Amino acid sequence: MSLRAKINLIVGAITLLFVVALLGLQFRDMRASVNEEVVAANRVAAQLLNRTVWRYASAGTPVMLGFLQGVGRVRSNDITLFDSAGKELYASPPSPYKAGRDAPAWFAELVSPPQSVQAIDLPDGRLVVRSNASRAVLDAWEEFVVLAGVSLALLVVVNALVFWVVGRTVRPFGQIVSALNALQSGRFDVALPPLPGTEAAAIGGAFNRMVGVLQENIENERRAARAERELSDNRELGRWIEQHVEAERRMIARELHDELGQSVTAIRSMALSVAQRVRAHDAESEQAARLIADESSRLYDAMHGLIPRLTPLVLDSFGLTEALNDLAERTRRSHPAVQVSVQVELGEARLAGDVALALYRAAQEGITNALRHGQATGLKLALHAAPEGLTLDVVDDGQGLPAEGTQRSGHYGLRWLAERVEALGGRFSIEAALPRGVHLQVRLPLSA
Repeated sequence: MSLRAKINLIVGAITLLFVVALLGLQFRDMRASVNEEVVAANRVAAQLLNRTVWRYASAGTPVMLGFLQGVGRVRSNDITLFDSAGKELYASPPSPYKAGRDAPAWFAELVSPPQSVQAIDLPDGRLVVRSNASRAVLDAWEEFVVLAGVSLALLVVVNALVFWVVGRTVRPFGQIVSALNALQSGRFDVALPPLPGTEAAAIGGAFNRMVGVLQENIENERRAARAERELSDNRELGRWIEQHVEAERRMIARELHDELGQSVTAIRSMALSVAQRVRAHDAESEQAARLIADESSRLYDAMHGLIPRLTPLVLDSFGLTEALNDLAERTRRSHPAVQVSVQVELGEARLAGDVALALYRAAQEGITNALRHGQATGLKLALHAAPEGLTLDVVDDGQGLPAEGTQRSGHYGLRWLAERVEALGGRFSIEAALPRGVHLQVRLPLSA
C-alpha cells in the first residue's frame, strides 16, 4: 500500500470516528428530547382531562362522548374511552401531522421512550390516555437523516481534500524513489532537484550528498585500481627486465669463462713456452714472455673474480647450498680477517630458479654492505626452510645502520632487493642487530 493511501485511510478513519461520535451524541440528544416531549405531553393531557372530564361524565355517557369528539386528539397522546364492561366506546383519531409517514421501525425502537399510560376511572366507565411518540420520532428521524447526509458529505469532502493535499505532499517522494531505483540500476550521476517541503528537501539534500560521496569513492576506487594495475605492470616489466639482465649476465659470464678464459689461458701457455725456448739465447725476450704470462695470470684471476658478480654459475650447476658456501669461501679468501659462518637447512625443499637467485643476491648484497660500509669482522649467514616458506638471515658485527636509515644515497642495491623480494610475494627487512651490527632478513614462499 502506498504512503498516500495509508495517510488517506488513516485520516478517513479518524474523520469517520468523529462523524460517528457526533451522530452518537446527536442521537442521544434526540432520544432525550423525544422522551421529554412525549412524557410531558402525556402528563399535561392526563391532568387536563382529569380536571374537566368529571364535569361531562356526571351528565352521562352521550355527553362525555360529545366532549371527547369535540376535543379530538391531544398532541402525542391516544385517548380511549371504555364502558364499565370494558367495551371501547371512543378512540381518538390519528394525528394529521405528517400523515402517512413514519420513521423506520429500528429507529423508532431506539429513540422512543417507554409508553406512558394514564387512566381515569369514571362512574360508568374508564378513560385511558396513552403516549404516542410516532410524530416526535418522525421529527427526530428527519433531523437525523439531514445530519447524517451532511456528515456523509463532510466525510467525502474531507477525504477528497486530504487525498489531494497528501498527493501534492508525497509527490516529491515519488521522485526520490525514482532516483533510488536509477541509482540501484547503476546510474551514479543521478541527482534530485530542490524538492518542496522541509522533510523532502532534507531527504533530497542528503541523497545528493550521498551520491556525491559515492561518486568520489567510485572514482577513488577506479584510481586505486588503475594505480594497482600500473604497479602490477611495472612489477611485471621490472621482472621481465631483471630476467633479461640476469640472462645477459649469465651469457657474458659464460663467454668470459669459456671463450676469454680459454684465450687467456692459451696466451699464458704460449708465453711460458716462448720463455722456455729463448731462455738460453735471448734474456730480454724471455723476460718479456714471462711478463706476458704473469699479466695473463692476473687477467685470468680478475676475470674469475668478476664472473661470480655477474652471475653465480655454481648456482646453476650445483644449487643454492653450494653457491652460498662458494660465496662464503670467496669472502674468506678476499678478506682473511673476516670470520664467515654458513648454516643451510633446506631439507627436501625444492626451490624455483628465481627464488634461489633472489636468496643468493640477498646474501651477496648483505655481505657486500657489511664489508664495504660496516667494516664487519664477523658474518653469520643462515638459510632455513619451513612449511610456510624460506627465511634467509645475514647478521654482521659491523658499525650498524647509518643515522639516516637504509634509504640513503648509494643503497640502491637494497631498494632493488626489496622490490625483487616483494615481486616474489615475500618480505624484506633490515634492522640493527644487538649488541651491534646489522640484521638483514628475507622471507619467501616456497611457491613464489
